[in-house]
Order: sequence, then C-alpha cells, then structure tokens
Amino acid sequence: MEVVAFVGPSGTGKSHHAIGVAFDNRCDAIIDDGLLIKGTKILAGTSTVGDEELIKIHFHTNEPWKVLEYCASLGEIYDIVVEDMDRQSRGLHG
Repeated sequence: MEVVAFVGPSGTGKSHHAIGVAFDNRCDAIIDDGLLIKGTKILAGTSTVGDEELIKIHFHTNEPWKVLEYCASLGEIYDIVVEDMDRQSRGLHG
C-alpha cells in the first residue's frame, strides 16, 4: 500500500491538495479529518474538527498493542475496539 500524508496547521490547503493528488494518482479514497472519502461520498468515520482534545483513529495491523501503547503515551485512550479480521473471515467471533 502506498500512503501519502499532508501535515500542517488548519487552513493551509491540505484537503484541497489531497483531493487533487488522489485524483491524479487514481486513488480509491482519502482519509481527511477522520473521514474516509471516496469521490464526493463519505463512507465512514467521524470528524473531530473543532475538538482540540479528541482524536479518532482506525487502523489495520497485526500488532494492535503497539499502536495502543503509542497512543497511551500521548494521553488517555478509551472506547477501544480490537477485532481479529482473520477470525471473522472464518466465521468466528472477531
């Protein structure tokens, strides 16, 4: 998977630039401000824009404890859901 990230303060044109880069590179979707966007449709997520203390993340990894450990080093974490997609694909509880 190829990932491109735009980092900077609010209002610097990251979202606008990301849409152009996604289009130019035939990307399926972008993640912007906590929202998964395909074309002009929001597929998933909840925006946390305007909330200085809340960050919502969604990630895929074989080692979720490493991501959670890092997040815990930044502050309080809560409402954690970890699902085993391999188990779910075999019809088992994830």
